[in-house]
Amino acid sequence: MGDKPIWEQIGSSFVQHYYQLFDADRTQLGAIYIDASCLTWEGQQFQGKAAIVEKLSADEDPIMGFHQIFLLKNINDAWVCTNDMFRLALHNFG
Repeated sequence: MGDKPIWEQIGSSFVQHYYQLFDADRTQLGAIYIDASCLTWEGQQFQGKAAIVEKLSADEDPIMGFHQIFLLKNINDAWVCTNDMFRLALHNFG
């Protein structure tokens, strides 16, 4: 990983950690958000750890393609997600 730029190392590590938590125990995702964090999920907005974790924990839908963008900020030597944007990839443009 030393050959990669620091921003790519941080992003890759964050995404790996996020999806490990997402797959194992979504209630633990609160650790990567702060109370000022925002989640935009298919146009709906959720603010704060509790609202975000509640939204992310109540999903029993079948697996679908999606796009997700994380805006990260280093706070007290920890990377947190300040803004999370999620959209389903429902359209076939091919």
